[in-house]
Amino acid sequence: MAEISRLPGPVMDLWEWQFEGACRDADENLFFHPEGERGSARRRRAEAAKAICATCPVLKECREQSLAVREPYGVWGGLSEDERAAILARPSTRQAAV
Repeated sequence: MAEISRLPGPVMDLWEWQFEGACRDADENLFFHPEGERGSARRRRAEAAKAICATCPVLKECREQSLAVREPYGVWGGLSEDERAAILARPSTRQAAV
């Protein structure tokens, strides 16, 4: 018989927090910029997405996941692509984010 403690956990248990996300009922286009979007339009869209994140009960889980998998696109856990890249570029964070 297999040693159960060494088996991976059920996938649902790893991702269930996503069902609680404040973004689930929001327009996904708010969280991902269209190609070519720049400047103030991009900032306004990202700030609107971050306002939703600020009310989210699973903000911490979302942020941790986005950093752990190095999510390259969109606003996740209240962080933009550039903000996540800056966090991951810090020497002290690179090891912890992996």
